[in-house]
Amino acid sequence: MEQLKRMAVFATVVEHGSMNAAARSLGTTPSAVSQQVRVLERDMGVTLLHRSTRKLRLTEAGERFHEGCAAMVAAARRAEQHLAQLRDAPVGELRVASPVGFARHLGPALAPMLSANPGLTVHLEVDDALIDLVEARIDLAIRFGRLPDSTWVAQRVAAMDLAVCASPAYLARHGVPTTPQELLQHEWLRLVHRSSGPHLELSGPGGAVERLRVQSRATSNNQLSLQQLCEAGLGLAVLGVQDVEASLRSGALVVVLPSWRPASLPVYAVTPRRDTQPAKVRHAIAALQNYLSGYGAGSLWLAPRSA
Repeated sequence: MEQLKRMAVFATVVEHGSMNAAARSLGTTPSAVSQQVRVLERDMGVTLLHRSTRKLRLTEAGERFHEGCAAMVAAARRAEQHLAQLRDAPVGELRVASPVGFARHLGPALAPMLSANPGLTVHLEVDDALIDLVEARIDLAIRFGRLPDSTWVAQRVAAMDLAVCASPAYLARHGVPTTPQELLQHEWLRLVHRSSGPHLELSGPGGAVERLRVQSRATSNNQLSLQQLCEAGLGLAVLGVQDVEASLRSGALVVVLPSWRPASLPVYAVTPRRDTQPAKVRHAIAALQNYLSGYGAGSLWLAPRSA
């Protein structure tokens, strides 16, 4: 590495035409520049420069060697420029991982950013499993709920409302629950993941809390599957209000015990590091926050609370 540094110093001397000018460009002293060139000549075993009190002249070996040194410096400058571009402007490929249920929000959330930045492309990795973000080269992952410990950085961008839902047909057959305890008499469709358990906790009027142990008729790691089973009349399910908005409006689903709700589900943008995020990741997080804050009538997504 020291030899590469000396080669860069030599290229700078030739570029500026003198030791003094090169020293000013490099922010060092002429004697330090001269010493670097002398050591380079010693190590290479050839004379690269003929020096006089007024000017420098390349030897034949120096001319040939300078071509490679100048090309190295130019390549380093181009690499620095490319890196600055990635840091300062949304360019390159943005790789985003998302659960299946949330993926339908990515298109409308990221579309304005993609339209405004023609040098940016996107790859969406949609999977309910917790894929290896390093192995899949993911820049930004959407995660819900309690996160496992990791070296990645999680930034809360919103929260999803949850509600107990059922189809009108199911309620017509089994009756409409009027108290949380009556929920124990019903069939349940449950979302299962690493942090899930058999208990359902609901918050009600006046700060009341009910913690129920419910039995599942069907389970899945995919909320869309549970939604479809719920709409088919097979049981009650805790679903994201934002995800089933269309079904609630059409009447395919209704909210059961609307005054008793599960806690909202935090939504996180997970990235490798907070302090070295490229522009494409910073802009994507901002685009998600902007979309989620203005989604629908504005009441379906909750603004992120301060940590």
